[in-house]
Amino acid sequence: MELSNLKPACGSTQKQGKRLGRGQGSGRGGTSTRGHKGQASVSGFSHKLGFEGGQMPIQRRLPKFGFKNVNRVEYKGVNIQTLEDLAIKTGISSIDVQTLVDAGLTPKNKLVKILGNGKLTAKLEVKANAFSKSAKEAIEALQGTAIIL
Repeated sequence: MELSNLKPACGSTQKQGKRLGRGQGSGRGGTSTRGHKGQASVSGFSHKLGFEGGQMPIQRRLPKFGFKNVNRVEYKGVNIQTLEDLAIKTGISSIDVQTLVDAGLTPKNKLVKILGNGKLTAKLEVKANAFSKSAKEAIEALQGTAIIL
């Protein structure tokens, strides 16, 4: 370490903001980046979000369409083939949501639904928030258990 390569810690300094209206020497004197004349050049001017100078704003020009279901429950899907691979790799027979989170297959705050894609050969005890019909049948066909949390 030498004096020539010292620098502040990362994130401890920020760029200085524009100092507007502080004379010609600042590089932003005169109109102070506001252009000439008009409503927006005046001190104290502020406009609403989406304001387009009196033109009909885009959020009012475009029609509303579709439907947002406020009661929708969103799940992170995990296939039984993935469970099979996880069981073989780690050698466990009981899989729950925390096991899937630790394996990096689901985020920790998402609900998990087990889906029936793939082939299952191991007897597993699976705990999840939801199961598809085919996944539940595949697990129970091998005397495994599918427990809904």
